[in-house]
Amino acid sequence: MAPRVVVIGPPGAGKTTVGTLVARRLDTTFRDTDADVERAAGKPITDIFVEDGEPAFRALERAAVATALAEHDGVLALGGGAVVAAENRALLAGHVVVFLDVGLADAVSRVGLNRDRPLLIESPRAQLKRLLDERRPVYLEVATVTVDTGGRDPEDIADEVVKHVH
Repeated sequence: MAPRVVVIGPPGAGKTTVGTLVARRLDTTFRDTDADVERAAGKPITDIFVEDGEPAFRALERAAVATALAEHDGVLALGGGAVVAAENRALLAGHVVVFLDVGLADAVSRVGLNRDRPLLIESPRAQLKRLLDERRPVYLEVATVTVDTGGRDPEDIADEVVKHVH
């Protein structure tokens, strides 16, 4: 069993919104590894970061990604930083992986400099720019398809993603 499509991208790319729309269009289920991590930990991701630290979160995330890739056959969205782990990148080989590419201005407006995003707590705009710059090459490395989300609505983006799913 394998997901029909895996959606990756930074905070504000629209992974959950677009992934949910894609699942509806493909008449399948949607799963988000961030939600899996929160369920496993019994608390929000922000609390995991604050109380347990980023390494603890990343360990939970690696386990959630491995489990979801092995048992979910619908649309799967990975947390924004999941692709940083080499183990996760290796597990993505052979999957249809769609990178939702987003520019800083769109990401900032979508995230709204949200304080519930643990890596964006201090200087959110600067942190988001750093994340986009650091992670973009990794997203491109694992993606089989890149979809530019700039200035587009989620419905339009979902339509394009569906075209790449077999």
